Amino acid sequence: MSGSVDDRLLAELPGLTVGPPEIRTVLYGPDLDQSALYGLLDQLQALGLDLVEVRTTDDTGA
Repeated sequence: MSGSVDDRLLAELPGLTVGPPEIRTVLYGPDLDQSALYGLLDQLQALGLDLVEVRTTDDTGA
């Protein structure tokens, strides 16, 4: 997502953490099923946040 997420907005997204500071904010979270993903997308939209990319990662931390 572009821009930054302040502590107030981050409090509305339990289970997610902010990644390293860059030009954009990176949020990391647990694996979600399709229903939970749609719920998260609705929540981001309700908070007025612009989603730029969604990516899956492996569990190795690589």
